[in-house]
Amino acid sequence: MYNTIVFDLGGVIINLDVPRCVSNFKRLMPEENIRNILGIDDEGEGVVAVSAATKQLMHDYEYGNISTDEFLTTLQEYCFEGTTIEQIRAAWLSMLDTLPQERLDYIASLRQKGFRTILLSNSNELHWDPIWAQYRLGEYFDAVFASHYLHMAKPNKEIFDHVVREAKVKAEKTVYVDDLEKNRKAGELFAGWRTVPSIEELKPLIP
Repeated sequence: MYNTIVFDLGGVIINLDVPRCVSNFKRLMPEENIRNILGIDDEGEGVVAVSAATKQLMHDYEYGNISTDEFLTTLQEYCFEGTTIEQIRAAWLSMLDTLPQERLDYIASLRQKGFRTILLSNSNELHWDPIWAQYRLGEYFDAVFASHYLHMAKPNKEIFDHVVREAKVKAEKTVYVDDLEKNRKAGELFAGWRTVPSIEELKPLIP
């Protein structure tokens, strides 16, 4: 029935620890800046647009419109005096958690069975580069679409149109795995994909 599986990265393949990231930034900047500039809250819900500054900074970095150096330097302006760029870098990277090998093994098994596997991620250079290098993700996917390379991001229609067009994805043959409901709804609406929130819920469909 299906021949193509589209995977999100953060929260689906690699675990994220947003509360740890928040805790580390509390040592570097006032708490109101964590919410208003980084757009992160203590509940671990991830990036949320709560202010004009957040919308602009996070949008620009996730879309690849500013460099990592520009991102870190901008954050430094909202930190306590004496905070270094390396401290900010380490705090931002602390959002990345474990990547269970069994998830990669499962994706590899899908390819061995003849399924096409596609990665579709809202990401940023600082998070993307170490994950890509450490886990050699290029070996697990037939096509990769990342927001900071494409200058477009989920849940906007244009990125789903781009994936469908470039990867020649057929709606009725595709399952999309994303932990965020807004992205799943966009995948259903704009691409016609069946969606599930996790790899664990994908396995009953495709053992």
